[in-house]
Amino acid sequence: MKRLISKAILVLATGVLFSGFASAQEVSQERIVKGLGKLRAAAPAIDLEILRQEAINGGNQPMSALPNWKRIGKLPQMVVEIDFENDSVAIQPNSYRTLGLIADALHHPNLWDYKFLVVGHASATGDEKHNLDLSEQRAAAIKEALSTTFAVDPARLYAIGVGEHLPIEGTDVKGSNNRRVQLINLGVFKIKS
Repeated sequence: MKRLISKAILVLATGVLFSGFASAQEVSQERIVKGLGKLRAAAPAIDLEILRQEAINGGNQPMSALPNWKRIGKLPQMVVEIDFENDSVAIQPNSYRTLGLIADALHHPNLWDYKFLVVGHASATGDEKHNLDLSEQRAAAIKEALSTTFAVDPARLYAIGVGEHLPIEGTDVKGSNNRRVQLINLGVFKIKS
């Protein structure tokens, strides 16, 4: 029996979230370092649970319409693909090369001081609660793979899932491009008390 594969997009692009969202860029360590290292100002202090709740309660508004998401929306990002097994957190073997390139970039001296937020997203197919749980688990799977397989300090990575609640503007909420994982440079991270 042939296994179905879900594709997730790992967003690492500079600029406003998802503006001009297209296909994944060719990924390289150099592109990731340049893309994630373009932090122009101090990253805002954030509360991960507030971000999650704002997404869930936002009524499928775009990220740019939610106050806390808008604050981090201009932080460095870039687009690459990560494949998961269908309805699973199992990362497909072909995606470990991409994760390795991301890890190599995170080990680069230009990014050593930065911390990163991994945000899991889901398309609006299936049950809302299941999608939220799956997106959380996929973000955690990316964080775990980066920290265990590729020795990225887990203290530099934060993972949250927002399910189907922040679809890409102008796309079908059930579309596969909304099954994605985001990586956002948080700068020198400070947790809001």
